[in-house]
Amino acid sequence: MRRLRRPPQQEAELDITSFMNLMIVLVPVLLLSLVFSQVRILNLQLPISAENNAMDPDDKPKRLELVIDSQGMLLNYPSGILLKSFASVPVESSDDVVAASSYDFHGLSVYLQDLKLTFQQKDIEKKDITILLSEEIDYQTIVSAMDTVRSFKAVVAASVVDAELFPEISLGDAPAAPDEVTEVVQ
Repeated sequence: MRRLRRPPQQEAELDITSFMNLMIVLVPVLLLSLVFSQVRILNLQLPISAENNAMDPDDKPKRLELVIDSQGMLLNYPSGILLKSFASVPVESSDDVVAASSYDFHGLSVYLQDLKLTFQQKDIEKKDITILLSEEIDYQTIVSAMDTVRSFKAVVAASVVDAELFPEISLGDAPAAPDEVTEVVQ
């Protein structure tokens, strides 16, 4: 029997030109989309403990406090001394089921801008604020309050930028209102 001899076959080359074209288009598109997806993280500080305040009352730092409850917002400086109050306005819901509260965050921002300017004129370096919240305050109100006390929109060289107010934010529980305090009768 006679064997047929086949000529050696050449191996086929892999054509990756179309794949490279796809990568050339896809990589810049993915890189550009990364710029638009950012994660926002707010750093929170722990409030100053009562033990530190009780040790040396003369060296105690003066705290700026924003107390938020269902009646409105109270701005205290130093701790416990009222500077300004901002009443909440009831807002009727579309279902007429439950009325929500609307807080005057714009008025708070304007007042905090004036307060920051006053601190700067008196050479007081103040960057911290403590937000004290009652239990019925919803999440959106907390976030709006934190955004309001952290910064405000300012125009600098024909550009709108975020100007700093009080970026070091602490959260805590609001003190009980006098009508909420109950006495134990024995």
